[in-house]
Amino acid sequence: MLRRFLPREEDFFSLFERHAALTVEGAKQFVTLVTGDQNVRALAARIKEIEHETDVITHACVERLHTTFITPFDRDDIHRLITRMDDVMDFVESASERIALYELREMTDEVRDLAAVLVRATEAVARAVAGLRDLKRPQAVLEHCIEVNRLENEGDEILRNAVAKLFKESSDPLMVMKWKEVYEALENATDRCEDVANIIEGVVLEHA
Repeated sequence: MLRRFLPREEDFFSLFERHAALTVEGAKQFVTLVTGDQNVRALAARIKEIEHETDVITHACVERLHTTFITPFDRDDIHRLITRMDDVMDFVESASERIALYELREMTDEVRDLAAVLVRATEAVARAVAGLRDLKRPQAVLEHCIEVNRLENEGDEILRNAVAKLFKESSDPLMVMKWKEVYEALENATDRCEDVANIIEGVVLEHA
C-alpha cells in the first residue's frame, strides 16, 4: 500500500527493518553483557559496532529522503522515525560503555530487569516496523505499539525502584552515580522505543 510509489532502490522500509533488527541484536548483546561471564569489554565493543551500523543506516535513510521525489509517507515522519530509532541504539551503547568504563563487574537484578524489558520493547518495535510495509492489518501494528507503551511504563517503575534502592542500600556515592547513569541510559532507550511506537501509530492512523 505505502510502497506503490517508491522505487526499489529507494526502499525506506528495508532500511527501517534492518535498523530495527540490529537494535534488537544490540539489546540482546547487552543482556548477555549483564547476565553472562563473557568479556565485558569485548561485548561493549560489539555493541559499539552495532551502534555504528545503525548510524550508517540512519544516514543512508536521511540521504535517500533528500533525493526521493515521492516518499511512502510524510517526510517529517520518516525523519523522526529513523532518528528516534537511532536514539535507541545510542542509549544502549551508552549503557554498555559506562559498564565497561566504570569497570562494573557485579551486576544488579535491576540492570538485568531493565535489559530484559528493553529487549522486549525493541522486539515489539521491530514487529511494528515490519507492519508498515503493508497496512492490511493496521490493528496488529497498533497492538505492537501498545505493547511498547506498556513496556515503557514497566521500565519506568523498575527505574524508580532501582534508584531508590541505590540511595537506600549503597554507602558509596560514586557507585550510586555510576549505576544511576547505567539505569537511566537503559530507561532512555526504552523511552525512545515508545517515541518510535507513537510515530508509527500516527502513520498507521493516517494511512490505514
